[in-house]
Amino acid sequence: MKDLFQVIDTIQLSEKASLLSELENTYVFKVDRRANKLEIREAVEKLFGKKVVSVRTANYAGKKKRERRSDFGRTKHWKKAFVQLAEGEEIELV
Repeated sequence: MKDLFQVIDTIQLSEKASLLSELENTYVFKVDRRANKLEIREAVEKLFGKKVVSVRTANYAGKKKRERRSDFGRTKHWKKAFVQLAEGEEIELV
């Protein structure tokens, strides 16, 4: 079992994430790439004390970056988790 603070990295605060939280009670987190849905569910339930209904995940490839040379590097690959809470539950972001 991973440490709870290693599973969840940050919460995503964007227009889409705000719209999802208002309409569907779904919050968006940036999580560890190796974390699975069960670990994400357990981390959110223990850290925030809320009941989780479902977890969806999406993997994102790092972008190519080039700086004044012909070869390029990459930013880190990352994973996003969409966590839907039970009816009536919410997370205070501010």
